Amino acid sequence: MTVTLPPFEEVAEFHGHICPGLAYGYRASEYAKECLNAGRAVDEEMVAIVENDACMIDAIQYITGCTMGKGNLIFRDHGKPVYTFILRNGEKAVRISQKPAFSMDALFPDMTEIQARMGAGTATPADSDRMQEIRTEMIGKILTAPLDEIYECTEVTPELPERARIFRSVPCAVCGEPVSEQRARVQDGKIVCIPCFNAYTRGW
Repeated sequence: MTVTLPPFEEVAEFHGHICPGLAYGYRASEYAKECLNAGRAVDEEMVAIVENDACMIDAIQYITGCTMGKGNLIFRDHGKPVYTFILRNGEKAVRISQKPAFSMDALFPDMTEIQARMGAGTATPADSDRMQEIRTEMIGKILTAPLDEIYECTEVTPELPERARIFRSVPCAVCGEPVSEQRARVQDGKIVCIPCFNAYTRGW
């Protein structure tokens, strides 16, 4: 199957700016569609499980059709550039993980020291110029490199999540705002939302 992608500039317009993270997500989406021989999900034909909440995710949502609101994008807060894509029909799944050798730190060793100076407020104009050079060069590398240089694509056993469901909303007894019943809590015999719930813990 020939993978059809929207122009990178179109995805950047959706995201708001051009950056290496968006480019990583663009190529991860391309690899997923290629490995699964899949088009864009209109409904929940494809599910994406993403392990970070960075710029990559906007590209994945735009290109694959796996979105948070539609219920076929699942976020797991692992802080890893790893993405699992699952086809409901055919029950095939692939796990796409970024290769350490294709990280910005690995390709541009001087970036770490520059970032440290920027964080400490001691960066020079030359540092800022160099960071922009790195970003521009990195975007070019990501968009043109062979996919298997950037990512490892491994077929995995599909673990299909339940299809998205719509739950009834109930008013919180404290603030009065509606809360989806599967996310509500019971406190003193009353239904409350998570922000109004006083969690009981013993330091565990």
